[in-house]
Amino acid sequence: MGTYKRAKPFTIDVPQLARKIREGDRGALAKGITLLESVSPTHRPHGEALLRELLPYSGGAKRIGITGVPGAGKSTFLEAFGLRLAEKDHRVAVLAVDPTSTRSGGSILGDKTRMELLAHHPNAFIRPSPTGGTLGGVQRRTREVTLLCEAAGFDVIFVETVGVGQSEVVARDLVDVFLYFVLTGAGDELQGMKKGIMELADVLIVHKADGENESKAARSKHAFERIVHDIQPVTEGWPPRVMTLSSQTGMGMEELEQTIDEFFTVTKESGVHEQVRKEQQRHWFHQALIQRLHDWLNEDAQLRELQTSMQVDVLKKEKTVPEAVDTLFQAFLQQVHTQIDKR
Repeated sequence: MGTYKRAKPFTIDVPQLARKIREGDRGALAKGITLLESVSPTHRPHGEALLRELLPYSGGAKRIGITGVPGAGKSTFLEAFGLRLAEKDHRVAVLAVDPTSTRSGGSILGDKTRMELLAHHPNAFIRPSPTGGTLGGVQRRTREVTLLCEAAGFDVIFVETVGVGQSEVVARDLVDVFLYFVLTGAGDELQGMKKGIMELADVLIVHKADGENESKAARSKHAFERIVHDIQPVTEGWPPRVMTLSSQTGMGMEELEQTIDEFFTVTKESGVHEQVRKEQQRHWFHQALIQRLHDWLNEDAQLRELQTSMQVDVLKKEKTVPEAVDTLFQAFLQQVHTQIDKR
């Protein structure tokens, strides 16, 4: 009979990894992101330690959100605009969040394939991540990954959401400025009536405004301008802008760059930028707390079994939902007290 070998405990030199990330080591950055995105309980303490090491060096980047209807050309834009910024010596990170495969759990789309030129630029870093089924079209660790990229020296960070109709509120809360892309000439006025998403946008972009689409894009722009005129600005002191843009010809790129710069000038001078960042930190705290409680309930075998039992009782109408939840919560509290007593 073969002998059983106990698996070695997971170890990592967190200070060394943090140092390499700050020095711009891309391999170290990728390793750090993988550590943060891991759902393994054994990895969590190391990920938290890494975040603690790098937090003082984060916060300096322009965080730009990208969303829009499928086929609006978000990735095409990101490559063209990202290359434009990278050539001007900006360090550009793209956190391109892909839909999750229900079979493999991995990304369905290949962002590095879609942005091949940008992926090979020395001033750019692209990280595709599966959403993991989270709402808002963003991976659950996108906020922390943003902080790591900032600590690595990236001064412009794009967060591209999947844009498949899920709530984009989560994504909006991760960035400073939010760009919403719509198609030219494909029922644009109807798209404009999706005010739930439009109310989150600081800049609305009528994309693919080239060739035969130019005149259609101009008409769409005027239609959207009438709509956003009646929308309460999501960012205090910044009425939402509407512009046309072509990633193929470059038309509108300079105007967009100037608009984004103006946005940051206005919001920093007014104090809105700092206020928004603090509100995002508070939101992060509450979301992390909820997520940690959720993880605890699902990582403990006894609590998982109790959850299953309570669900069965609810379906059989032997317990009300509040009764089942209260039973589970009491068991959770008992677990907490037990761990405290052991200390």
